[in-house]
Amino acid sequence: MAFVAPQVLGVIVLGVVPFLFVIWYSLNEWRPLTGEMTYVGFENYTRLFADPTFSSSVTASLLFSVGVLVLNLTVALGLAVLLNQRLKGITAFRTIFFSPVVVSVVAWSVTWGFLLAPDGGINGVLRLFGIEGTSWLADSSTALVSLVVVQVFKGVGMNMVLFLAALQGVPEEMREAAQLDGASAWKSFRSITVPMIAPTILLTGILTTIGSLEVFAPVQLLTVGGPGDATNVLPFFLYRTAFVNQQFGYASAIGVVLFAIILTLTMLQWTSRRKWVHDEV
Repeated sequence: MAFVAPQVLGVIVLGVVPFLFVIWYSLNEWRPLTGEMTYVGFENYTRLFADPTFSSSVTASLLFSVGVLVLNLTVALGLAVLLNQRLKGITAFRTIFFSPVVVSVVAWSVTWGFLLAPDGGINGVLRLFGIEGTSWLADSSTALVSLVVVQVFKGVGMNMVLFLAALQGVPEEMREAAQLDGASAWKSFRSITVPMIAPTILLTGILTTIGSLEVFAPVQLLTVGGPGDATNVLPFFLYRTAFVNQQFGYASAIGVVLFAIILTLTMLQWTSRRKWVHDEV
């Protein structure tokens, strides 16, 4: 008990208590600059669910999260399978693919801002092939997709390493037995490898979902929530409500709803594990 006490105390002091304050603030109209706090009950929540900006923010957050989740896990698993081969120089490739994880998110976002600019590197490469690029971050049809790509390339290395560790734990004898029975490489991967690494898929899925719903820096640095509300995800909507509009009670209500969304999606992923995760009961 004594060994876990500091951790439990830290969670209570730095997690539970601040969150309880956020819930209390969400029930008030609070303006820290004037020191005024007026109890309004659930008025902030009633206003929030009637706010069209909130609806568009939820949609943007969910689309962003789904895009990041699907693309990140697919690319990470593909890279892990590739890097699990015994090829010359494979260690260098592992380092290259993992390196974006340790790069500052601000530096990463600024660099991609230059690449995605109308006269940036990506459009420059496209012009070499006779293709006229668009203003990726200023076009409502491509801005959110661009943010998904930026986020995926930033974090895919971590999931790649987790998948690589899981793949190396799959018994080689099982794959060899499947091949002797006439199973193709794809069927062996689908029927043996995927079920064996299902716990890692669950873990990476939960972590990636939570991280995608909390994204802020790339939005702030690349699109500022625009164009329109195309990339106005919930964390940025919360930030703008609190620190630009100075509506801290209303922003606290957004924070509580965001927490509820993350908790709900996490629990749905966790409870679904019995249906598809290997050895779960």
